[in-house]
Amino acid sequence: MQSIYELATNIFEPLKRFWETPRTERAISGALVVIFLMALAGIELKRRGMLPGPIAVHTPDHHFDAVGVAFSLVLILEVIGLIFALPCSFSKAMGKQFEILSLIFLRNAFKELVHLPEPIRMTTEWTPLLHIVAYGVAALIIFGLLGVYSRMPAPKHRVPQSASDRYAFIASKKILTLTLLAAFAWLGVEAVVRHISHDHEFDFFDTFYTILVFADILLVLLAQRFFPGYLAVFRNSGYALATLCIRLALAAPPYYNVALGTGAAVYAIALTWTFNRLAQIPETDAHT
Repeated sequence: MQSIYELATNIFEPLKRFWETPRTERAISGALVVIFLMALAGIELKRRGMLPGPIAVHTPDHHFDAVGVAFSLVLILEVIGLIFALPCSFSKAMGKQFEILSLIFLRNAFKELVHLPEPIRMTTEWTPLLHIVAYGVAALIIFGLLGVYSRMPAPKHRVPQSASDRYAFIASKKILTLTLLAAFAWLGVEAVVRHISHDHEFDFFDTFYTILVFADILLVLLAQRFFPGYLAVFRNSGYALATLCIRLALAAPPYYNVALGTGAAVYAIALTWTFNRLAQIPETDAHT
């Protein structure tokens, strides 16, 4: 088992360092700009009938679809950041999930613009405008709640006394992270293949968050092995429940998804605050 831990660590650490280097961040940012401009140009060429048939079939014809492409790419980068944050702590990964949810709501707001005529003008159809307002307000609320969450003390838990136990726990989370990266890559390939085959029923982020729910449950069980105790199990399970609420929000219709998403953020803050308060009580006092 030790050799598996070492292999996972030797694979994970270089990947994480590469992903977080300023050079990589600059290259990715530049690529996003280029892709966004290419998407705009491709849409314009299609509208003018200047794209070859095989390419035109897979090119949208509304300019605001390019905004959706850009936000989807930003979300993909945030999801990768979330995966790399999993070995750090439950609380940090939870905050990253709410960052992604706020960006998903913003992306949904911009996607509603494709239901409006170009150039944009007011119509008698108010549904897209109401959806834009709902998503925008929800994203702002989650953004504000994240500010509160990030300023809360990180939940404290007992650290395994044995150095080998600490190493095994962290290495186990790295194995899970590498597994999620492989699943992420597989889902990405499947999403591209289904898009080419005009199968639009597959939603990449919905599917990945379903996998993330199971990953969180597995993390709860791993933590139970190294951090036995009711408080830690409840906190970790509570964060897994918040992830489940995010997954339900992604699948829910408008307005319900906003309520579920903001409710999950409020729940995570309440859980962290309650855990921190209870963790300050000595165990001998808790039963008197």
